[in-house]
Amino acid sequence: MTKHGEYSHIEYPADDLERAKRFYGNVFGWQFRDAQGFENYALYESGPGDLGGGIGLRGQNAPEAVRNYLTVDDIDETVAKVTANGGTVVTPNTDIGFGSYAAVTDSEGNEIGIYKAKPQG
Repeated sequence: MTKHGEYSHIEYPADDLERAKRFYGNVFGWQFRDAQGFENYALYESGPGDLGGGIGLRGQNAPEAVRNYLTVDDIDETVAKVTANGGTVVTPNTDIGFGSYAAVTDSEGNEIGIYKAKPQG
């Protein structure tokens, strides 16, 4: 489990999901599985215990550009800190079943995701 401020996952947009999965699978050996409850979205692992993420349709269920996600202890508290320090909110706190996320920009306009997993158990 990642801690506050550590990378949790990376999300890639694709114009053709199957083509992108073939590319990353053939070039880097990534394994994919469909994300339950999400149409045209797949989860990937880059290797056992390695950072993974998701790949979805650009602008539909994935961002327009690659988005790095950082783990946070509290989405709303982090969003408040982002805006207090010159960042903006792109996507507000959103429940996705197995956790929640928000997309924000930093003070330089770079888009990042912040993510909090639901407790297991």
